[in-house]
Amino acid sequence: MNRFFSMILVLFLMFGFHSVVHGQSSYAGHTDRAIKALSQEQIEGLRAGSGMGFALAAELNGYPGPLHSLEVADAMHLSAEQRQETQALYEEMLERSRALGERIVELETELDAQFANRTITEDSLRQLTARIAEATGELRFNHLRYHLEMTALLRPHQVELYNQARGYGEGGGAHGGHGHHGHH
Repeated sequence: MNRFFSMILVLFLMFGFHSVVHGQSSYAGHTDRAIKALSQEQIEGLRAGSGMGFALAAELNGYPGPLHSLEVADAMHLSAEQRQETQALYEEMLERSRALGERIVELETELDAQFANRTITEDSLRQLTARIAEATGELRFNHLRYHLEMTALLRPHQVELYNQARGYGEGGGAHGGHGHHGHH
């Protein structure tokens, strides 16, 4: 019995000590970031107007987006007019997304600076986080909105072709991609 407890103690000391010595926070490398809450990839994505998963609710439920529609335009059999309108939608979406992304980066920079300078107050924290949330919500709305507009340009069979070209199968989502498409 004594030997059993000794072995448990040895194992605990080995693994317990190892955990303490090597138990760095998963945030250890984040201290060198320009904005602690955002990776460089996130900052670049926001500034570039990238989708960053903001429109997955639309994309994966059978509402094509303008960028990916342009990428698979041939497979969708888009007409010249549809291509032109899709390009215009994409450019509008991108311009607005870049502006909103830049705003989010600015607000996150301000939040980070106030914490770093130890000037943050509960009021400034509430205001900044509310503004960040509002800008992030607007960015997501912007990306989702263009999926609605894009879908209105397409015939139902083009939506199905899009879903197939993107590898989503015939239905394109949980709702089969039916019942929400325009007839342009």
